[in-house]
Amino acid sequence: MAAASTTAKSGNLTIDELGKLVAAKEIDTVIIAFTDMQGRLVGKRASARLFLEELAEHGAECCNYLLAVDVEMNTVDGYAISSWEKGYGDMAMMPDLDTLRVIPWLPGTAMVTADLTWLDEKPVNPDPRQVLKKQLARLAERGLTAFVGTELEFIVFEDSYRDAWKKKYTDLYPASDYNIDYALLASSRMEPLLREIRNGMDGAGMYCEGVKGECNLGQQEIAFRYTDALATCDNHSIYKNGAKEIADQHGKSLTFMAKYNEREGNSCHIHLSVVGKDGDPVMSDKNGKYGFSKLMEHWIAGQLKTLRELSLFFAPNINSYKRYVEGSFAPTAVAWGLDNRTCALRVVGHGRSLRVENRVPGGDVNQYLAVSALIAGGLYGIEHELELEPIFEGNAYVSDAPRVPSSLREATALFAASEIARDAFGAEVVEHYLNNARVEQSAYDAAITDWERVRGFERF
Repeated sequence: MAAASTTAKSGNLTIDELGKLVAAKEIDTVIIAFTDMQGRLVGKRASARLFLEELAEHGAECCNYLLAVDVEMNTVDGYAISSWEKGYGDMAMMPDLDTLRVIPWLPGTAMVTADLTWLDEKPVNPDPRQVLKKQLARLAERGLTAFVGTELEFIVFEDSYRDAWKKKYTDLYPASDYNIDYALLASSRMEPLLREIRNGMDGAGMYCEGVKGECNLGQQEIAFRYTDALATCDNHSIYKNGAKEIADQHGKSLTFMAKYNEREGNSCHIHLSVVGKDGDPVMSDKNGKYGFSKLMEHWIAGQLKTLRELSLFFAPNINSYKRYVEGSFAPTAVAWGLDNRTCALRVVGHGRSLRVENRVPGGDVNQYLAVSALIAGGLYGIEHELELEPIFEGNAYVSDAPRVPSSLREATALFAASEIARDAFGAEVVEHYLNNARVEQSAYDAAITDWERVRGFERF
């Protein structure tokens, strides 16, 4: 458990501040939560008094099957850490008190993000937050710190979640009727919901920069201030879960699916830069080509080298790969360019703001794992002093550059064969997430879809 800060960040709480709010009966509940394999926020609600007396220091137990189930929460075979043979025992959610915050859209509620440990206090290695912390430690050994921004898109529907469930998520009524990219009029119809999401996240300790309409019907993107990698990933989970909760309170629903329909998908472009000690901008060099330092050149080269074999951490689901369509602003080519949205890697900014935007992840991504893969790729490039290939100029969709994997099956095979993945994440983590992918692939392979019924019921 991390030591509590003596001074809280804006919107966050110290343990002393929480104690005063509990004494004043303004807070009665503390949610202890972590992000599971599927990128979902899970955990438990505890009495605020119990949290202060015991759980803040000693943590709270939860069943270890939470890192060994499918999307439907079914127990499945193949996980080394959890099974019927092992009795589905406990692991501990150990609060990181630096993440303690108020949750404004849930009355009387605070939340804290937890690291997962075994009951002997050893880390649960497949825990997505632990995977990221390992990569951040590798950076720190080189005197480097990562800063990250995640640009997460979603589609809003007028139907409530329960009504959408009854309709099997078909024939839903989108919150706009046409392409509203940057449009203000149609987006204003959603503003009561969007404003509450933005203000709620500000009240939970985030720095909301703004919101804009996107291309699909009812599609929006809310952006938050670039900050250190771990904080961004923690905030991402709270925002994603909170946006759904607030939509539910408004009688609406929203989805972060990578590809809900045949129109534009939901992306989660990830911007990442690294700085040196004292915040030195080590990626830029005004005398270097394109203003890049050699470290930056190696970093991009490593990203390109590893992108295909680490794609499982960027695109974890069957649906993820349906987003990669030419001309859709989702990338298909493993190439880099300066401010070129047709490339998988888009380099933007200059000087201190110079950074790489990876456009491969969709809205369904587990951000801890994706950022871990970005760091692992960048470090591979630095460690091997890889030379940067020539910049791509023009339309990468029609280039002969290597392609982003086109299916979960292909990405799983690449990840399984990757020595880079095993060296960076460890065999335990690799095998854990390979099993998750194989479980999802098997479920899909066994499913009979509406598409098959429509094409085959009468005409075959």
